[in-house]
Amino acid sequence: MAIDFKESKTRVNLMRAFAGESQARNRYTFAADTAKKQGLYSVQQVFLFTADQERAHAERYYDLLKNLSGTTIEICGGYPVDHFDGVVELLKKAEHNEMEEADDVYQAFGNEAKTEGFTEAAAAFFQIAEIEAIHARRFRKLAELLEQNKYFESDSSGKWMCMNCGHIQTGKLVPAECPVCRHDRGYFIPVEIAPYLGFDFLMK
Repeated sequence: MAIDFKESKTRVNLMRAFAGESQARNRYTFAADTAKKQGLYSVQQVFLFTADQERAHAERYYDLLKNLSGTTIEICGGYPVDHFDGVVELLKKAEHNEMEEADDVYQAFGNEAKTEGFTEAAAAFFQIAEIEAIHARRFRKLAELLEQNKYFESDSSGKWMCMNCGHIQTGKLVPAECPVCRHDRGYFIPVEIAPYLGFDFLMK
């Protein structure tokens, strides 16, 4: 027997997901400010880039609730408080949260939507779960490079891109400032992070 969407668990899960994605967007915007204050401008840009994707996820979930416009959906859920001063800690917590969404939360929501007969919502949960896993790998790689002091230097010859002007720097060490636009070294990002951002072409 078909379940009325107004009475479904799926509508509640969609609202919970909307709330979660909205909060993630804000957390990453705040984290971007922390990275900026510490001179890690390229990490700031990655946080903002990811925040925009979280906004898109929130919009997708919200669109699926359009038929309930004018109503109120009560939700109950646990959401993280990741208020840390260190960029590495922020990245690690972001990775943890993204993997929780990818492996647990959205899988459960997707399965429930499928059981209730809401295939479009189920597809959205499963598709966005895959993206959240990419976010997690992105944050993990950044945290590893910073922790290992390999964000601005390499054991062998490495490549970095200036996020301000696009200059590609090759060598073992990022210069104090970009030789093209003269922006601080904090604007450089290791090219090896490119696949985690979907920019595989930079590796060629």
